[in-house]
Amino acid sequence: MTKKSLEVTDLKDMLNKTRELYGNNPGYKIKIGKGQYKTYTHNEIRDMINYLGTALISLGLKGKRIGIIGENRYEWELAYLSVVCGVGIVVPMDKSLPANELEEVIERSGIEAIFYSKKHEETIRKTKYSEKNKLKHLISMDANIHDEGIYSEKELIKKGKELFDLGNRKYINAKINPEEMSIMLFTSGTTSKAKVVALSHKNLVSNVMDYASVVDVNSNDRILSFLPLHHVYECTVGMLVSLYVGAERAFCDGIRYIMESLNEYKITYSAFVPAIYELMYKNIWKMIEKKGKIKETKKTMQEYKNKSIQEKKEAFKEIHDMYGGNIKLLISGAAPLDKEVIEAFRNWGINLYQAYGLTETSPIIGIETSKYNKVGSIGKPLPHVQVRIDEQDEQGIGELVVKGPNIMLGYYNDKKATESVIEDGWFHTGDLAKIDKDGYIFICGRKKSVIVLKNGKNIYPEEMEGLVNKIEGVKESFIFGKQQSDDKDNIKIHVKVVFDRKIMKEAYKAESEEDIYRVLADKIKEVNSVMPRYKAIRGMIISEEPLIKTATNKIKRTENLELKEDKCKLKNI
Repeated sequence: MTKKSLEVTDLKDMLNKTRELYGNNPGYKIKIGKGQYKTYTHNEIRDMINYLGTALISLGLKGKRIGIIGENRYEWELAYLSVVCGVGIVVPMDKSLPANELEEVIERSGIEAIFYSKKHEETIRKTKYSEKNKLKHLISMDANIHDEGIYSEKELIKKGKELFDLGNRKYINAKINPEEMSIMLFTSGTTSKAKVVALSHKNLVSNVMDYASVVDVNSNDRILSFLPLHHVYECTVGMLVSLYVGAERAFCDGIRYIMESLNEYKITYSAFVPAIYELMYKNIWKMIEKKGKIKETKKTMQEYKNKSIQEKKEAFKEIHDMYGGNIKLLISGAAPLDKEVIEAFRNWGINLYQAYGLTETSPIIGIETSKYNKVGSIGKPLPHVQVRIDEQDEQGIGELVVKGPNIMLGYYNDKKATESVIEDGWFHTGDLAKIDKDGYIFICGRKKSVIVLKNGKNIYPEEMEGLVNKIEGVKESFIFGKQQSDDKDNIKIHVKVVFDRKIMKEAYKAESEEDIYRVLADKIKEVNSVMPRYKAIRGMIISEEPLIKTATNKIKRTENLELKEDKCKLKNI
């Protein structure tokens, strides 16, 4: 069942219409000191966007490309919205990019101005003087005044207000074409190889309207921003949805402060990646163990399995209190979440639902809701998104192909790459999935990462990694196939395990590399015992070095495969 959504044609239309509805509601709650906060209403947010946009046009940036790089903060969001709602094309950038790759993004995107936080100042200043780019205007999110040729975002907002008060309506009256490219997003991967996803206002607002029509989020919610804003997942389900429903938004200072932020801001809704939920899950069980209540908790979980959410909340009040006691809804995306974690959260009375999508789909394709949820699935497609499975095998698994108003315009300046993924309006996700008789979608893994064995059997690495990751002391793992030197057609399954040295010592009294290897090899054999023989893991690399991942914690399979084995020796199990 879907609830009626407010119809909007573009992001500017969204800001204007929702101002009428939620103008006096708190929009941002910003920490300015210990126990001190500054609250901006939705009216004030929209005013600041309009003033900043007016100032940017006065700098001659109408129709230009403007970059943003920095940590999650309200200045980032104001910059994004002011650019996209009447100035030009916004180019959000990954805040973790090394200097050389950042320079390349600036060059490839053709930006003429950039908003940045203090952390990036040195690189940005140097880059401005390169002849390879078009960069003219540097805008600091941190400076209070214009200084040494660098603009202050705060000063620009003041300047824009002056112009606005004098009757400048160039920004307010700017027309939006919802069908043209307004957002350029660089996909993960080395920058020279990264594709640039071209998105439009229509792409984003269609996704926001669909999402809000099925997900229980409204103007009474307090939403925490944690995942990187340059990624369309946080941008859409966090920033844009907050504005659309008139909710309050707060910003988390980093992974170490998640629990503190959930408590401090009385958060009701947030979106994280699986690694965060897995960490929460471990912390909850540690708290239960510390109080000597493991047996009692497991018994209560069983007794309350089929009770209402409210009854579960009351039974597991201690767990809810760890996270502020106000959590209504948590969304997990970017990678599959362990079924055990999902079931536990739901048993504790916390609505934890999986969502699925890609940058190219703005991003949400499917999501679980309070009405439609099934453990292990990513729910059902959003109302205006069509899905089908191409080239199904005997298990009903094939490539997930989707169609809808959220599908990107294409890859910027790359017709060949665009045509390779969009056919007759249908976007080929590259993900393998199956759809059950009730219409629930189950993601099985990446098409490119499937390992095909000599006997024709398919191995889905993500499924096996989930089993290996459950081993105590394993931080993460990476399943890969390796050709045998004596038989090139014969592929054996191997794993790279990233271990936690402290846990290996505490749990198994294993300290030397040899002892750690032996313990993990025994545990892998236990995993092998519950799988068909053809799936058995035959070799292992152990390491403390984390796997190479994207900003949203997805494993970069190609890059990890390219790592030289001589750095961490492969041994047979």
